[in-house]
Amino acid sequence: MNDSTLDSTPGNWWQRLTGGLKRSSSALGGAISELVAKRKLDEATIVEIEDVLIRADLGLDIAARVADVLADGRYHAEISPEEVKTVVAAEVEKALVDVARPLAIDATKKPFVILVVGVNGSGKTTTIGKLAAKLRADGRSVMLAAGDTFRAAAIDQLKIWSERTGAAFMAREAGADAAGLVFDALRAAKERGTDVLLIDTAGRLQNRTELMEELQKIVRVMKKVDPAAPHAVLLVLDATVGQNALSQVDIFTKTVGVTGLAMTKLDGTARGGILVAIAEKFSVPVHFIGVGESVDDLAPFSARDFARAIAGVDSNLGAQPNAR
Repeated sequence: MNDSTLDSTPGNWWQRLTGGLKRSSSALGGAISELVAKRKLDEATIVEIEDVLIRADLGLDIAARVADVLADGRYHAEISPEEVKTVVAAEVEKALVDVARPLAIDATKKPFVILVVGVNGSGKTTTIGKLAAKLRADGRSVMLAAGDTFRAAAIDQLKIWSERTGAAFMAREAGADAAGLVFDALRAAKERGTDVLLIDTAGRLQNRTELMEELQKIVRVMKKVDPAAPHAVLLVLDATVGQNALSQVDIFTKTVGVTGLAMTKLDGTARGGILVAIAEKFSVPVHFIGVGESVDDLAPFSARDFARAIAGVDSNLGAQPNAR
């Protein structure tokens, strides 16, 4: 096979996922329990449940669909919090199943170039390091390019990841031209027959036009070495920014053609539902989610696992991170 997908199946993933999404599921589940406990389902209750889902950043469409399902033949009937959570999980899974796609690495492209973008503080460099570790564990040769030339700390951090994972490393001094660094890295990776080139970039606010233009320049320059590059553009999103993530997906997609998402820091927010709203609005593939600091806390995205974890529904299936 020429194409393969990055996969990871640590046995305790379900525990880490539910633990990482505890703030989101507790906020959502607590509000639902408070609404429906010792109360029959009526129109007012359904409206309140819909409001809870919207406040949890799940999006208007999901909230409306859950309300429709609950209203269908259940008026004036007693309903348990668990039943409502099950409905929420089912509708969230439906919304996510089409975007839950592994990152496919085409082995015929050497190097397979992954450009990693995002705003300041989203976790790009750490995500690159974790991804490099997974690729190396899969037996692939990897090069890391320190395209965030604005911050010496980012260059140092990426170098540490290269040493930790056994990946090759390409950098210039802080303040150097990022596009020139990327050009040299891609040429070197091609000469060495490297399997995957991961390119870090400077964090940039999506409303800073000049910084977004520099990102476009990086893409133009790499195409001089390989017209098909980048083969993937991974946007790293910080879940704690909530609704602001929607504008980030919009602008970065228009600027450099985002092909997939990695959402980090889900363990640091009660608003992890924003991933559902993003999927509903943009239909961009979600490759990875991060629920902690360790390498294994970045895992391939599963619609079913995420839906059940955020809704607070127990999994009896021994869920794995690549389950679809």
